Amino acid sequence: MKYRNLRLIIGFSLLAFSYSLCSAQNHEIDSLRHRLQKDVDDTNKVKDLNALSFAYYSINPDSTILLTQQASALAQTIGWKKGEANAYINEGIGYCVKGSYPKGLEYFLKALTICQQMGNKYSSASIYSNIATIYDQQGDYKKALEYNEKALAGAKEIKYRQLEANTLGNMGVIYREQNDFAKALDYYNQALSIDKELGNTDKMATQLGNIGNIYLYQKDYTQALKYSIEASALNRQNGDKSNLGYQLDNIGTIYVGQKNYKLAKILFDSAMMLAKEVGEIYLQKNVYNDMAVLDSATGNYKTALEDYKHYIICKDSLVNEANTKKTVQTEMTFTFEQKQAAEKAEQDKKDALAEADKRKQNIITWSVLGGLLSVIVFAGFIFRSLRITRKQKKDIEHKNLVIEEKNKDILDSITYAKRLQDAILPPLSLIKQYLPESFVLYKPKDIVAGDFYWMEQTESALLIAAADCTGHGVPGALVSVVCSNALNRTVKEFKITEPGKILDKVRGLVLETFEKSESNVQDGMDISLVAISRKASVDSAEIQWSGAFNSLWYVQNGEMKELPADKQPIGKTDKPLPFNTHNLKLAKSDTLYLFTDGYADQFGGPKGKKFKYKQLSDKLTVISDKPMEEQRQILDKTLEDWKGNLEQVDDVLIIGIKV
Repeated sequence: MKYRNLRLIIGFSLLAFSYSLCSAQNHEIDSLRHRLQKDVDDTNKVKDLNALSFAYYSINPDSTILLTQQASALAQTIGWKKGEANAYINEGIGYCVKGSYPKGLEYFLKALTICQQMGNKYSSASIYSNIATIYDQQGDYKKALEYNEKALAGAKEIKYRQLEANTLGNMGVIYREQNDFAKALDYYNQALSIDKELGNTDKMATQLGNIGNIYLYQKDYTQALKYSIEASALNRQNGDKSNLGYQLDNIGTIYVGQKNYKLAKILFDSAMMLAKEVGEIYLQKNVYNDMAVLDSATGNYKTALEDYKHYIICKDSLVNEANTKKTVQTEMTFTFEQKQAAEKAEQDKKDALAEADKRKQNIITWSVLGGLLSVIVFAGFIFRSLRITRKQKKDIEHKNLVIEEKNKDILDSITYAKRLQDAILPPLSLIKQYLPESFVLYKPKDIVAGDFYWMEQTESALLIAAADCTGHGVPGALVSVVCSNALNRTVKEFKITEPGKILDKVRGLVLETFEKSESNVQDGMDISLVAISRKASVDSAEIQWSGAFNSLWYVQNGEMKELPADKQPIGKTDKPLPFNTHNLKLAKSDTLYLFTDGYADQFGGPKGKKFKYKQLSDKLTVISDKPMEEQRQILDKTLEDWKGNLEQVDDVLIIGIKV
């Protein structure tokens, strides 16, 4: 189900409207913290704690829960029921986002009791909707429809049109999950009609996408395409990259069904680009699976296998929803089952004691006879076993020796390959010579790596780059040698010094190298390449920069800024365009950061999630004023602490330069 997470978003996001204007959905967390520190009135403190907790729910649900507990405790102290109810609602959201639906249900019911006592029909209707969402997540469609009907009745009574629309949409989802497509379409269209009336383009896109999915399930590709295109247009207009990615994937699937494989490939590539840009693993999983189907349909079985491998990797990185659902259902019926188990255990104990008395005499008798027989038989086998054991031991020792020798040969080869790869990397002492205020954090996943850093000097500028080649380990290292050689030839042989034109030429040289192979080689490189002018003044420096997928970050006056990369690799692509060269003038105190994706993609932390670019950007901003070597040490320790006992998932490379 490609819109599996929209149902949760639709349900729980409605609470933003039930709070009054204290919601923090459109406010920065920092400003809320600052305001909270200045609060002297307890009522305002409760409001700001609730607002801050809501702002955290999609980022750090644990913080949401902690803040709501503070808010509810303070609200109880001052006797403010509305603030207490809002805190319980937020705490319910926090637990639901964490996947702890029984706890979420507990706090929604606490909030509902207070709202009903206060006669607050507005919040009560929203809570009904969210309770319905919990039951829907657990597959209890009867309960989900029951609470959705309550939410719908409440919304109509108070003329809460947006809740009415969203509840109709959620009911459509439930009927779709039960394969009742006629009812699902009816509810989706009712929801769409209200969303159009309200001019809510976000929700219109959701319902159009849902309708398109129904037609896609029914293989009515004409209608599916019509609604999916409308939905994607609204997603693009709203800047919703995540859901735009889902729609592009849907449209690609439609084209596969119509056997328009060329257009399907373009749509899947676009969906994958958005999925990677927003870090949406679930969407990446869907797209890899759909691309595998496409490649199989077109006879590209080798590529289909690679796509399927990526699909499995993405699938394994996600929480197993079936197991999660089973765990939650077990928790919700735990008391009853525990009682049954205790009663059964007591009866089993009585039966076992009776049976034990009966067997006791038999065991004693047969044990004596069996023991005597066993001694006789065992004595006969002892001698034979010793002979077999000696022979097996000798065979195992020989096989282990062969395996050790082969492993040593392989390890020696890879270690020698590392020496060769190290030869293409500029010495760190040389980088320090030309860039005294700099650091290189380089942590290959394996002995050899697909990431590499590169430096070359010309008469007018110093060139330095952070590059990420396809794969890691031995395959990635082989590609890195090809790409590094192409960079050297471009600058030294062809005398090209402008970053964008360097990348254009490198792409040509890399494609020329791989086209010599009889197989269809899709490998290439992402790169961030900067040229620092040698004509720098006392207080400023001029740079030129170009990037393939990897952006350039720089800290200026304590603020992190970004030059976006071109969304195309150094390698084979359907519509290659010239790479852009960006010109930038920096002050002497500004700091540049070139990097690959390994640091941001590392899984770890208390929940085993990705580090992500936002957290990396915040960390670099905070430490940017520190000495460069200290920055490298902080980044290294932060990564190791985050990773913990988990495996490093990719090569890591970050270059920092204070101009």
